[in-house]
Amino acid sequence: MRPGQASGCPAATWRSPRRTGKRYPGAFLVFNGHMRRSLSAVTLALGALLVAPVGSLATISEVGQVGGTRSATPSCPTSPCLAVSRTSGFQVKVGATSRSMFTVPRSGKIVAWTITLGKPSAKQIKYFDSTEGGPASAAVSVLRSGRHLTYRLLAESPTQLLQPYFGQTVQFPLDQSLPVSKGQIVALTVPTWAPALALGFANTTSWRASRAKGKCSDTTTQAAHIQVSSVLTYTCLYRTARLTYSATLISTP
Repeated sequence: MRPGQASGCPAATWRSPRRTGKRYPGAFLVFNGHMRRSLSAVTLALGALLVAPVGSLATISEVGQVGGTRSATPSCPTSPCLAVSRTSGFQVKVGATSRSMFTVPRSGKIVAWTITLGKPSAKQIKYFDSTEGGPASAAVSVLRSGRHLTYRLLAESPTQLLQPYFGQTVQFPLDQSLPVSKGQIVALTVPTWAPALALGFANTTSWRASRAKGKCSDTTTQAAHIQVSSVLTYTCLYRTARLTYSATLISTP
């Protein structure tokens, strides 16, 4: 596999032993009570921003939401069950027309983030926990792009444990919002692993990760971008796969 140009498959992978012939049902999506409470928190944040100087108007949008495309269902618990592991990444394209969907369109604040998770089996969870550094977890981070695929980490949210929400779509409100400027990028940071990778897309769909040149197939070495102000090279581009997260932006003119 050539460095920097790969399929969506170089991710932590669990495969069902062939001798068992065991099959797993597909993942499902649930908008649960936690998400409804989170939406209330976002509404409160919006209300706070609306109390602004006369002439300003707050707007709310979802960074990373792509309309007109098929739904993105994470691969787990099917076999192989693929998970994002020990890296930071963001979607570059979805299809031939949707580009830069994680580039912030207007300056403002990230007040929440949402992730759709697969539902790994107990055996799959045990495997990933033991090989990828611990329980499933993730956060969102804000990047500023530089030259030659380098990105500086400007801010990051608290890391959330994900296992209680497997098989669901969950939104996490931020107690402290993340300030962002137009043109910056909202990435997903996974210090351990997360069943948040949808497969089966065309080559026109791709995401980029913070792995170094020659390390695109290495899914166990820690490559997550977690030190604020540090700069990493996001060399690896993975095709045919989609990260299943988004971020809620409240912006003012």
